[in-house]
Amino acid sequence: MQDVTALERKLTLELVRVTEAAALASAQWVGKGHEKAADHAAVEAMRAALNGIDIDGTVVIGEGERDEAPMLFIGEKVGTGKGPKVDIALDPLEGTTLTAKAMPNALTVVAIAEGGSLLHAPDVYMDKIAIGGGYPAGTVHLDRPVKDNLESLAKAKGVRIKELGVCILDRERHLQLISDVREAGARVYLIPDGDIAGVIHCSDPATGIDMYVGQGGAPEGVLAAAALRCIGGQMEGRLYFRTDEERERAARAGIEDLDRVYAMEEMASGDVMFAATGVTNGSMLEGIHLKGSFVTSHSVVMRSKTRTVRWIKASHVRERKGH
Repeated sequence: MQDVTALERKLTLELVRVTEAAALASAQWVGKGHEKAADHAAVEAMRAALNGIDIDGTVVIGEGERDEAPMLFIGEKVGTGKGPKVDIALDPLEGTTLTAKAMPNALTVVAIAEGGSLLHAPDVYMDKIAIGGGYPAGTVHLDRPVKDNLESLAKAKGVRIKELGVCILDRERHLQLISDVREAGARVYLIPDGDIAGVIHCSDPATGIDMYVGQGGAPEGVLAAAALRCIGGQMEGRLYFRTDEERERAARAGIEDLDRVYAMEEMASGDVMFAATGVTNGSMLEGIHLKGSFVTSHSVVMRSKTRTVRWIKASHVRERKGH
């Protein structure tokens, strides 16, 4: 019988190979202005890598439906079918626009958990709030005014509000939120895309970001919750629906209470593994770089059971074909 611990360790490293494959494939499209081509390359590489792993995997969070991009679709079976049954949440290319425009913080992302452990979030928006670890439970809450959350976090952190940094997606829908945060006295860090990285930044004091707040994709919310489960933090999310069709999509995904506020542990429970690889340089990971006949990648892999975080730099033989 194979040692379970050894199997789990192997799976953790296999997960990095999945995100590396997607990052290497999409990196050839950096700066070329072709979002769908970059996404397609990442999807195909990620699918091939997942199908080489000894797991009986089901994709529960897949590629976005809104932009009609190529998908690893929800319900798709991946892996050899010979290993443990797992739920898989993925974003083959978090930041297609970032990649197309050669902007920072494009990532490839995968999370794996025991079957039934990940929220089957439909591809709609989600209101989110997140902070790092080490604070009392309930320090922030999605239904409180942002000023109240900032006051509570500042008190827990032992600082003044003006010393706090808040990460928000740069969207017109957030104009009032941005104004409220600044009026309260905190700094605002605006990002063009990539709110998975934005949430993860809350856990790293070096980023200057203490809180993430705002509205982004629900699938990305589940992936971010999976990462925070591994490294520590607090997060809440509530699905936001703009149309009846989106509500119907949620019902098909098994969501019964459309107004429910989900805690981090409800979005990602059980033993969770999370991996990400940089496509373009960012504040968390370096991007893919050509160095002579080799290509270098920079990845992070985490696990909630052990709270282990590994940073992995790898060198790959460069393929000469490409665009």
